[in-house]
Amino acid sequence: MDWKQIIQKHSRKILNRISMDLMLEAYLTHESSLMDLEDIPQTVDPVWILGKKYSTLIDLQQIRNDIQSRLWFTYRKGFVQIGNTNFTSDRGWGCMLRCGQMVIGQALIFLHLGRDWRWDPDKRDIDYLKILRMFEDKRSAPYSIHQIALMGVSHGKQVGEWFGPNTIAQVLKKLATMDELSSLVFHVALDNTLVINEVKKLCTVMEQNNSSKQTWKPLVLVIPLRLGISVINPAYVQGVKMCFTFPQSLGVIGGRPNHALYFIGFVGNDVIFLDPHTTQQIGMLPNKDIETEHKIDHSYHCQQINRLPILNMDPSLAACFMCQTENDFNMLCNELKVHLVQSDHSPSQPLITICEDRPSDWTLDSSGTLSTSSENVAVSLSDLELSDKKLLTDSDDDFELL
Repeated sequence: MDWKQIIQKHSRKILNRISMDLMLEAYLTHESSLMDLEDIPQTVDPVWILGKKYSTLIDLQQIRNDIQSRLWFTYRKGFVQIGNTNFTSDRGWGCMLRCGQMVIGQALIFLHLGRDWRWDPDKRDIDYLKILRMFEDKRSAPYSIHQIALMGVSHGKQVGEWFGPNTIAQVLKKLATMDELSSLVFHVALDNTLVINEVKKLCTVMEQNNSSKQTWKPLVLVIPLRLGISVINPAYVQGVKMCFTFPQSLGVIGGRPNHALYFIGFVGNDVIFLDPHTTQQIGMLPNKDIETEHKIDHSYHCQQINRLPILNMDPSLAACFMCQTENDFNMLCNELKVHLVQSDHSPSQPLITICEDRPSDWTLDSSGTLSTSSENVAVSLSDLELSDKKLLTDSDDDFELL
């Protein structure tokens, strides 16, 4: 196949994705509008939003305030072209990149402003504005669409290609190393496996003025998962719910095939999500001291609450957590063990494997995937499902283990 045919094939692929994305965007917009009268159902079931529990019967306004305070990053148009490409908008291909921005954005909000911080549209919050400017659509912003898209090239994703949950996690891991303000450690757990002492080694550093004293660097932990072949296995539903109940929760990146969404909580059997599939004009926010900048600020906070049945989620997703202290991490590991790995409270199928140290017979192959030489190590359900998936399709959009 010559270069002309490759370019034509790549162009058709992007155009097909944009077309499908626009149709699904129209469908979801219509679907969401039907829920306006009951964005949060009146039910005795609790509502969980990023580790906080609410009652719809007495906390309805607090629920809305919490959701509206989350940073909402959507498609934008009119920004300076990305690198040497002609892309001045990410509409049709940037949804997973925007979901990644939302995850790291919530992490920065929690770290610098606290979990209980609430957005006030009439207030000029200097610390909040400093965080928001880190995501402006320009090359100089550390977490801009430009930085994420260009960093994706090193992972085999050309600008304009759709990312999977694991690809965006790996890209954010690299960008976080350049964020000196927050000093985040961004760790991606490979093969559904969390190795506790590896994480502690990454996060523990000696203080500059006291070599005998250790300090903990804030951790963003991402656990990529595959919970089925084409749909979520119902055995995992309870485990997915539990991910939103931990105080360290940063939500879940997932969605529908080629249609990424950022899930921040659940009520009953519905997940609550922020949808990046709205195209807005680019807007800078230097000081929020004129009316135009107030409107731009509003564009980063969703006024609509969206819900989706858990079983309608794509089975490829990434659970995200924030541990500001070592104690936070220890508590998270205990919660994961109790609710997602073992005991009567855990789902019928464990979502993850947790161990103190990496088994000596586990190695990383050339692709970065965990492997073992022992025939006695059980093959996980997710491994089997991934193997089956590869037999069905060779699409680049599928979940991947690095």
